Amino acid sequence: MLRYDFMQHAFIAGTLVAVMCSVIGVFVIARHLSFIAHAFSHIGFSGAAFAVYAGWNPLGGLLLFSIASAFATGGLGVKVFRRDVTISIVLSLFLGLGLLFISLSAKQSTAMYALLFGSVVGISMRNVWEMALLSLAVLLALLILYKPLKFDSFDPVGAQAARLPVRLISVAFLVLLAAATSEAIQIVGSLLVFTLMTAPAAAARYVTNSVFRMILVSACLGAAGIWGGLVLSYYTNAPVTFFIAALECLFYFAALGIGVLRARRKPRAPEQIGEAAMPAPMNQPALIRQNEAR
Repeated sequence: MLRYDFMQHAFIAGTLVAVMCSVIGVFVIARHLSFIAHAFSHIGFSGAAFAVYAGWNPLGGLLLFSIASAFATGGLGVKVFRRDVTISIVLSLFLGLGLLFISLSAKQSTAMYALLFGSVVGISMRNVWEMALLSLAVLLALLILYKPLKFDSFDPVGAQAARLPVRLISVAFLVLLAAATSEAIQIVGSLLVFTLMTAPAAAARYVTNSVFRMILVSACLGAAGIWGGLVLSYYTNAPVTFFIAALECLFYFAALGIGVLRARRKPRAPEQIGEAAMPAPMNQPALIRQNEAR
Protein backbone atom coordinates (compact mmCIF):
# COMPACT_ATOMS: atom_id res chain seq x y z
CA MET A 1 0.00 0.00 0.00
CA LEU A 2 2.72 2.49 0.98
CA ARG A 3 4.70 1.78 -2.18
CA TYR A 4 2.30 4.02 -4.10
CA ASP A 5 3.09 7.74 -4.14
CA PHE A 6 -0.56 8.79 -3.81
CA MET A 7 -0.94 6.75 -0.61
CA GLN A 8 2.24 8.27 0.85
CA HIS A 9 0.93 11.74 0.08
CA ALA A 10 -2.46 10.86 1.59
CA PHE A 11 -0.93 9.60 4.85
CA ILE A 12 1.38 12.64 5.24
CA ALA A 13 -1.27 15.24 4.37
CA GLY A 14 -3.99 13.46 6.35
CA THR A 15 -1.81 13.29 9.46
CA LEU A 16 -0.93 16.99 9.23
CA VAL A 17 -4.54 18.04 8.85
CA ALA A 18 -5.79 15.65 11.55
CA VAL A 19 -3.29 16.92 14.12
CA MET A 20 -3.97 20.57 13.31
CA CYS A 21 -7.78 20.19 13.37
CA SER A 22 -7.71 18.08 16.54
CA VAL A 23 -5.58 20.61 18.41
CA ILE A 24 -7.65 23.62 17.39
CA GLY A 25 -10.82 21.56 17.96
CA VAL A 26 -10.15 21.46 21.73
CA PHE A 27 -10.58 25.24 21.83
CA VAL A 28 -13.54 25.11 19.41
CA ILE A 29 -15.39 22.82 21.84
CA ALA A 30 -14.40 24.90 24.89
CA ARG A 31 -15.53 28.17 23.25
CA HIS A 32 -18.78 26.63 21.89
CA LEU A 33 -17.89 27.53 18.29
CA SER A 34 -18.83 24.24 16.61
CA PHE A 35 -21.47 25.77 14.37
CA ILE A 36 -19.22 28.67 13.41
CA ALA A 37 -16.62 26.12 12.26
CA HIS A 38 -19.38 24.45 10.25
CA ALA A 39 -20.29 27.82 8.72
CA PHE A 40 -16.66 28.49 7.77
CA SER A 41 -16.54 25.20 5.84
CA HIS A 42 -19.51 26.25 3.69
CA ILE A 43 -18.10 29.75 3.21
CA GLY A 44 -14.77 28.22 2.22
CA PHE A 45 -16.56 25.95 -0.26
CA SER A 46 -18.09 28.92 -2.04
CA GLY A 47 -14.66 30.60 -2.07
CA ALA A 48 -13.04 27.52 -3.59
CA ALA A 49 -15.83 27.25 -6.16
CA PHE A 50 -15.21 30.87 -7.11
CA ALA A 51 -11.45 30.20 -7.36
CA VAL A 52 -12.01 27.23 -9.67
CA TYR A 53 -14.40 29.31 -11.78
CA ALA A 54 -11.81 32.13 -12.00
CA GLY A 55 -8.94 29.75 -12.73
CA TRP A 56 -7.15 30.27 -9.40
CA ASN A 57 -5.73 27.79 -6.93
CA PRO A 58 -8.75 26.52 -4.85
CA LEU A 59 -6.75 26.97 -1.62
CA GLY A 60 -6.47 30.70 -2.39
CA GLY A 61 -10.24 31.05 -2.69
CA LEU A 62 -10.77 29.00 0.47
CA LEU A 63 -8.42 31.19 2.50
CA LEU A 64 -9.76 34.46 1.03
CA PHE A 65 -13.44 33.79 1.78
CA SER A 66 -13.02 32.04 5.13
CA ILE A 67 -10.51 34.53 6.60
CA ALA A 68 -12.63 37.48 5.42
CA SER A 69 -15.63 35.90 7.15
CA ALA A 70 -13.51 35.37 10.29
CA PHE A 71 -12.75 39.10 10.47
CA ALA A 72 -16.43 39.89 9.85
CA THR A 73 -17.51 37.48 12.58
CA GLY A 74 -14.98 38.91 15.03
CA GLY A 75 -15.99 42.47 14.17
CA LEU A 76 -19.71 41.88 14.67
CA GLY A 77 -19.19 39.77 17.79
CA VAL A 78 -19.15 36.00 18.15
CA LYS A 79 -22.43 35.99 20.11
CA VAL A 80 -24.30 37.19 17.03
CA PHE A 81 -23.06 34.21 15.01
CA ARG A 82 -23.88 31.69 17.78
CA ARG A 83 -27.56 32.26 17.07
CA ASP A 84 -29.11 29.46 15.03
CA VAL A 85 -31.03 31.83 12.74
CA THR A 86 -27.92 33.86 11.84
CA ILE A 87 -25.89 30.73 11.09
CA SER A 88 -28.70 29.27 8.97
CA ILE A 89 -28.94 32.45 6.89
CA VAL A 90 -25.16 32.66 6.39
CA LEU A 91 -24.97 28.96 5.44
CA SER A 92 -27.79 29.21 2.92
CA LEU A 93 -26.31 32.36 1.35
CA PHE A 94 -22.86 30.87 0.80
CA LEU A 95 -24.19 27.48 -0.29
CA GLY A 96 -26.20 29.36 -2.90
CA LEU A 97 -23.09 31.23 -4.01
CA GLY A 98 -21.20 27.93 -4.26
CA LEU A 99 -23.94 26.43 -6.41
CA LEU A 100 -23.90 29.56 -8.59
CA PHE A 101 -20.17 29.22 -9.26
CA ILE A 102 -20.64 25.47 -9.90
CA SER A 103 -23.27 26.23 -12.52
CA LEU A 104 -21.00 28.81 -14.15
CA SER A 105 -18.08 26.36 -14.35
CA ALA A 106 -19.73 23.07 -15.28
CA LYS A 107 -16.52 21.86 -16.95
CA GLN A 108 -14.85 21.70 -13.52
CA SER A 109 -17.37 19.26 -12.00
CA THR A 110 -14.61 16.90 -10.77
CA ALA A 111 -12.92 19.67 -8.81
CA MET A 112 -16.25 20.73 -7.33
CA TYR A 113 -17.03 17.17 -6.25
CA ALA A 114 -13.64 17.00 -4.52
CA LEU A 115 -14.39 20.24 -2.66
CA LEU A 116 -17.67 18.86 -1.34
CA PHE A 117 -16.54 15.36 -0.38
CA GLY A 118 -12.73 15.63 -0.19
CA SER A 119 -10.01 13.98 -2.24
CA VAL A 120 -7.35 12.76 0.12
CA VAL A 121 -5.94 10.17 -2.33
CA GLY A 122 -5.72 12.76 -5.12
CA ILE A 123 -3.24 15.04 -3.35
CA SER A 124 0.00 15.92 -5.09
CA MET A 125 3.39 16.54 -3.48
CA ARG A 126 2.87 20.27 -4.04
CA ASN A 127 -0.38 20.08 -2.03
CA VAL A 128 1.47 18.23 0.73
CA TRP A 129 4.02 21.03 1.02
CA GLU A 130 1.24 23.67 1.05
CA MET A 131 -0.54 21.80 3.84
CA ALA A 132 2.67 21.31 5.80
CA LEU A 133 3.48 25.03 5.74
CA LEU A 134 -0.07 26.05 6.63
CA SER A 135 -0.29 23.47 9.43
CA LEU A 136 3.01 24.59 10.93
CA ALA A 137 1.91 28.24 10.76
CA VAL A 138 -1.40 27.47 12.52
CA LEU A 139 0.22 25.29 15.20
CA LEU A 140 2.97 27.87 15.81
CA ALA A 141 0.37 30.62 16.22
CA LEU A 142 -1.58 28.42 18.63
CA LEU A 143 1.59 27.81 20.62
CA ILE A 144 2.23 31.57 20.89
CA LEU A 145 -1.39 32.24 21.93
CA TYR A 146 -1.63 29.14 24.13
CA LYS A 147 -1.74 30.70 27.61
CA PRO A 148 -4.18 33.59 26.97
CA LEU A 149 -6.29 31.43 24.64
CA LYS A 150 -6.56 28.65 27.24
CA PHE A 151 -7.45 31.18 29.95
CA ASP A 152 -10.13 32.85 27.81
CA SER A 153 -11.54 29.53 26.51
CA PHE A 154 -11.85 27.64 29.81
CA ASP A 155 -12.41 30.58 32.19
CA PRO A 156 -13.94 33.48 30.21
CA VAL A 157 -15.16 35.30 33.34
CA GLY A 158 -11.70 35.16 34.88
CA ALA A 159 -10.12 36.33 31.62
CA GLN A 160 -12.38 39.40 31.53
CA ALA A 161 -11.67 40.10 35.21
CA ALA A 162 -7.93 39.88 34.48
CA ARG A 163 -8.45 42.47 31.70
CA LEU A 164 -7.13 40.24 28.92
CA PRO A 165 -7.79 41.54 25.36
CA VAL A 166 -10.55 38.98 24.83
CA ARG A 167 -11.87 40.62 21.63
CA LEU A 168 -8.42 40.47 20.03
CA ILE A 169 -7.94 36.87 21.20
CA SER A 170 -11.34 35.95 19.72
CA VAL A 171 -10.55 37.49 16.31
CA ALA A 172 -7.09 35.86 16.21
CA PHE A 173 -8.60 32.47 17.03
CA LEU A 174 -11.30 32.84 14.36
CA VAL A 175 -8.63 33.59 11.74
CA LEU A 176 -6.71 30.46 12.77
CA LEU A 177 -9.95 28.46 12.68
CA ALA A 178 -10.70 29.75 9.17
CA ALA A 179 -7.20 28.77 7.96
CA ALA A 180 -7.51 25.29 9.50
CA THR A 181 -10.94 24.80 7.97
CA SER A 182 -9.66 25.82 4.53
CA GLU A 183 -6.91 23.24 4.73
CA ALA A 184 -9.12 20.43 6.04
CA ILE A 185 -11.66 20.88 3.24
CA GLN A 186 -9.12 19.53 0.78
CA ILE A 187 -8.94 16.26 2.77
CA VAL A 188 -12.50 15.50 3.90
CA GLY A 189 -14.50 18.06 1.93
CA SER A 190 -16.66 20.92 3.15
CA LEU A 191 -19.51 18.60 4.17
CA LEU A 192 -17.40 16.56 6.62
CA VAL A 193 -14.79 19.02 7.87
CA PHE A 194 -17.05 19.33 10.89
CA THR A 195 -16.01 15.77 11.84
CA LEU A 196 -12.29 16.47 12.23
CA MET A 197 -12.96 19.76 14.02
CA THR A 198 -15.26 18.43 16.72
CA ALA A 199 -15.33 14.63 17.13
CA PRO A 200 -11.72 13.98 18.37
CA ALA A 201 -11.77 16.98 20.73
CA ALA A 202 -15.22 16.10 22.08
CA ALA A 203 -14.06 12.51 22.71
CA ALA A 204 -10.90 13.70 24.47
CA ARG A 205 -13.00 15.77 26.85
CA TYR A 206 -14.51 12.55 28.29
CA VAL A 207 -11.09 10.91 28.73
CA THR A 208 -9.16 13.58 30.66
CA ASN A 209 -9.67 16.91 32.41
CA SER A 210 -6.20 18.31 31.70
CA VAL A 211 -6.10 20.71 28.74
CA PHE A 212 -2.65 19.57 27.62
CA ARG A 213 -3.57 15.86 27.80
CA MET A 214 -6.86 16.70 26.04
CA ILE A 215 -4.85 18.12 23.13
CA LEU A 216 -2.64 15.01 22.98
CA VAL A 217 -5.58 12.58 23.08
CA SER A 218 -7.48 14.61 20.49
CA ALA A 219 -4.49 14.63 18.11
CA CYS A 220 -4.02 10.85 18.50
CA LEU A 221 -7.71 10.14 17.82
CA GLY A 222 -7.74 12.44 14.80
CA ALA A 223 -4.66 10.79 13.28
CA ALA A 224 -6.00 7.30 14.07
CA GLY A 225 -9.25 8.11 12.25
CA ILE A 226 -7.36 9.28 9.15
CA TRP A 227 -5.00 6.27 9.12
CA GLY A 228 -7.83 3.79 9.73
CA GLY A 229 -9.96 5.40 7.03
CA LEU A 230 -7.14 5.23 4.47
CA VAL A 231 -6.36 1.56 5.22
CA LEU A 232 -10.00 0.46 5.16
CA SER A 233 -10.69 2.40 1.97
CA TYR A 234 -7.64 0.91 0.27
CA TYR A 235 -8.76 -2.68 0.96
CA THR A 236 -12.51 -2.20 0.42
CA ASN A 237 -12.52 0.44 -2.36
CA ALA A 238 -15.23 2.34 -0.45
CA PRO A 239 -15.02 6.16 0.01
CA VAL A 240 -12.29 7.10 2.46
CA THR A 241 -14.32 10.00 3.84
CA PHE A 242 -17.03 7.59 4.98
CA PHE A 243 -14.54 5.52 7.00
CA ILE A 244 -12.94 8.63 8.53
CA ALA A 245 -16.32 9.96 9.69
CA ALA A 246 -17.41 6.52 10.95
CA LEU A 247 -14.22 5.95 12.94
CA GLU A 248 -14.29 9.40 14.53
CA CYS A 249 -17.92 8.85 15.55
CA LEU A 250 -16.95 5.44 16.97
CA PHE A 251 -14.16 7.03 19.03
CA TYR A 252 -16.56 9.66 20.33
CA PHE A 253 -19.22 7.21 21.50
CA ALA A 254 -16.57 4.92 23.04
CA ALA A 255 -15.19 7.89 25.00
CA LEU A 256 -18.72 8.88 25.99
CA GLY A 257 -19.27 5.36 27.36
CA ILE A 258 -16.00 5.56 29.32
CA GLY A 259 -17.07 8.90 30.78
CA VAL A 260 -20.46 7.50 31.87
CA LEU A 261 -18.84 4.44 33.52
CA ARG A 262 -16.36 6.68 35.37
CA ALA A 263 -19.15 8.87 36.66
CA ARG A 264 -21.05 5.81 37.98
CA ARG A 265 -17.98 4.28 39.66
CA LYS A 266 -16.85 7.54 41.23
CA PRO A 267 -17.25 7.19 45.06
CA ARG A 268 -19.54 9.70 46.65
CA ALA A 269 -18.31 11.96 49.44
CA PRO A 270 -19.29 10.96 53.03
CA GLU A 271 -21.39 14.12 53.37
CA GLN A 272 -23.39 13.15 50.28
CA ILE A 273 -23.95 9.61 51.66
CA GLY A 274 -25.14 11.02 55.01
CA GLU A 275 -27.50 13.43 53.28
CA ALA A 276 -28.89 10.61 51.15
CA ALA A 277 -29.54 8.42 54.25
CA MET A 278 -31.39 11.19 56.13
CA PRO A 279 -35.08 11.84 55.39
CA ALA A 280 -35.87 14.87 53.33
CA PRO A 281 -36.34 17.99 55.47
CA MET A 282 -39.91 19.01 55.99
CA ASN A 283 -40.81 22.34 54.48
CA GLN A 284 -41.75 25.33 56.59
CA PRO A 285 -45.52 25.46 55.79
CA ALA A 286 -45.90 21.79 56.84
CA LEU A 287 -44.22 22.48 60.23
CA ILE A 288 -46.57 25.41 60.82
CA ARG A 289 -49.64 23.25 60.08
CA GLN A 290 -48.39 20.55 62.52
CA ASN A 291 -47.95 23.09 65.36
CA GLU A 292 -51.44 24.54 64.76
CA ALA A 293 -52.98 21.03 64.92
CA ARG A 294 -51.36 20.41 68.35
